[in-house]
Amino acid sequence: MDVNSQNIKSIRQPKIFNHPERFIEGWYWVIPSQSLSIGEVKPVTILGKNLVIYRGKNRRVVIGDAYCPHMGAHLAKGEVVGNELRCGFHHWQFNSEGICVDIPCLAAPLPLKLKTWPTVERYGGIWVWTGETPKQTLPFVPELELQELVSGLGSSFVVDCHPSILMTNAIDTQHFQAIHKLPLEMSFDKQELHQNAIIFHKNKCHNKSLLFIRFFRPLYKNPVYSICYWYGSTFTVTVGTDSLRLHLMMTLRLVAGNKVAVQPIFLTKKRRGFTGWLFNRFVLWLTYILLHYFLKDDVQILETMQFDLRTPIKADQPIMQLIHHVERQKPLAWKTWLLARSPDTPIPENQTKWRDEMTND
Repeated sequence: MDVNSQNIKSIRQPKIFNHPERFIEGWYWVIPSQSLSIGEVKPVTILGKNLVIYRGKNRRVVIGDAYCPHMGAHLAKGEVVGNELRCGFHHWQFNSEGICVDIPCLAAPLPLKLKTWPTVERYGGIWVWTGETPKQTLPFVPELELQELVSGLGSSFVVDCHPSILMTNAIDTQHFQAIHKLPLEMSFDKQELHQNAIIFHKNKCHNKSLLFIRFFRPLYKNPVYSICYWYGSTFTVTVGTDSLRLHLMMTLRLVAGNKVAVQPIFLTKKRRGFTGWLFNRFVLWLTYILLHYFLKDDVQILETMQFDLRTPIKADQPIMQLIHHVERQKPLAWKTWLLARSPDTPIPENQTKWRDEMTND
């Protein structure tokens, strides 16, 4: 029997993938770095949770729970004092670790602490870890891990679908031909970097005899297409050849209404000198064009899709493997950021695998 007639059998419904009130513990994009000046404080809502963000005199960014532990005033109505945040209501003051350091009407502050969250800045933006201590690194493009980078931010936008659905688009090889009219058929090799990151590498192309491929063969030598998924929310795409590769990072975040906020980040290795500077800008521009080419037709379909992979086939195997990978990660609940549990059965942190066994029809 033709291998493409084989079905991929899944035994149960996913508990995290495409869930409107769950996400994976990990690093999430917050806002662009340039949006937060020294001494500025702002309210932000990330994955349903109200937070406060400020930048101290030392330029360090701090993210904490939004409400003062005294009476619940929103701390974004306060002000930054040096590297500390002072509540605007009673002037209780908290340092960058969230420890209360001053209560004006008391000789000494009470032993209390505002909850703060691990925060880093990279790729022109501010990121927050949604747990106590980061267990893995910030997302990166695997082949650029040790390179000095140049990055550029695209315009953020919202798509009316769950982040999980948008993620599958980069490995849905069937739609490459149906929507984008690409003359290639691809299959993938899977490699897990660790529990929170998985890579899909193109391992072969078919239809190499097509006129399109023969004509462009000099530029088409050793084509590369690789996708790396992080925390079920951010993915990187590398596409190109030996002579030129484009790198794109898409940071996704679930927002109210089961929609996804998207921040594109364009990346390239840093080239020196004025000529290098010009070439860097050219490569980032090409990456921007690539993104818009692939998104323009896909978004309309994704926004009207009711995702239900009831009849998976061999070509859907990468999507099933991605779901499997997502399901084995630590699920958190929307708004509370606490470990998510089913109403009837607790979900262990090391979940049972989402099987993707193949069986013949």
